[in-house]
Amino acid sequence: MTTGSPTKISTKAIAQEFLDSFDTFLFDCDGVLWLGSHLLPSIKETLGLLNQLGKQLVFVTNNSTKSRAAYTKKFASFGIDVKEDQIFTSGYASAVYVRDFLKLEPGKDKVWVFGESGISEELALMGFESLGGVDPRLDEAFDHKTSPFLVNGLDPNVRCVVAGLDTKINYHRLAVSLQYLQQEDKVHFVGTNVDSTFPQKGFIFPGAGSCIASLACSSGRTPIYCGKPNINMLNTIVSAKNLDKSRCCMVGDRLNTDIRFGVEGKLGGTLLVLTGIETEERALENTADHPNPKFYADKLGDVYELTH
Repeated sequence: MTTGSPTKISTKAIAQEFLDSFDTFLFDCDGVLWLGSHLLPSIKETLGLLNQLGKQLVFVTNNSTKSRAAYTKKFASFGIDVKEDQIFTSGYASAVYVRDFLKLEPGKDKVWVFGESGISEELALMGFESLGGVDPRLDEAFDHKTSPFLVNGLDPNVRCVVAGLDTKINYHRLAVSLQYLQQEDKVHFVGTNVDSTFPQKGFIFPGAGSCIASLACSSGRTPIYCGKPNINMLNTIVSAKNLDKSRCCMVGDRLNTDIRFGVEGKLGGTLLVLTGIETEERALENTADHPNPKFYADKLGDVYELTH
C-alpha cells in the first residue's frame, strides 16, 4: 500500500512548502507532542507558529483513558492553550458511535465499560449510565460466587460493551466483560482503537488493541473499532469542523493508524514524525502493509526550527 516516496522536512524551503500546503493540521498526541509527561522539543513554538499563521489545529488521539476535559488540563500543564472542542479521543468517538450509529437510548440503555475513566466520562456527558470501568469492586480477586456484578445476574439494560486500554486489567474485568459479550443477540461490542502498543519516554508498552484482543479471543467476536484509522472517527471530525479534506494534514508517529487514517481518509497530506514508534527505514520502505507518508521529519519541532 504505497503512496510514493516521502519527502523529508530537512530544509527551510521544504518546511515552508509544508506549511503553505495545508489549512488544518490533525495531530496525534502521544509520540508526536509528548512522551508520557515529557513534552518533546520545540512543540510549544511549533503550535504557536501554526496558530500565528491562522491554521486550524485539531488533536486526534487513540488514547481512551482520558476524557477531552482531562486532555485540556494536560495541555495546560505544558503551558499550551487548547479548547475541548479541538480534541477528539477514541473514547469520545466510541461514545458518539454508541449514540449516533447504534442509536442506544440515554437513560434507558446502559454500557459496560472495559477500560478507564475517559470512556465513562464521555458516555456520561451524552447521558449514558455505564457500569464496570474504574469501579473499585473490580480490583478485588475474582470469584463468580461473590462478584457483585454476577451474584444477582447481569444487568438486563446493558446493550453494549465498550472496551479500551485498561492499565488495571485483571481476571475480574475480563470475566464479567465476557458474560455480557456472550449475549450476542442484544449486546454490541465496540473497541476504542487497535493500537497494539504505545510509546512512553524510553519504553514501549501494551496498548488498547492488546487488551481488547483478549476479549475478542474469549468471546469469539470482532469489535467495531472507533479510533484511527477508522473512517467513523474522521467523518465525525470533518463534519464537526466543516473541513476541506484536501487542505488537511494528519500528523502522527504510527504508520498503520495515523498515516493510514490520513491516506484512506483522502486528506491532502500526512506527516510522520520519528519521535514515537516508527523509524526512517519503515517510513521509506515500499510495502503492502502500510502506506507511506507524504512528508516525514525527525521531530515535529523541526517545522519551527527550520523556519526560524
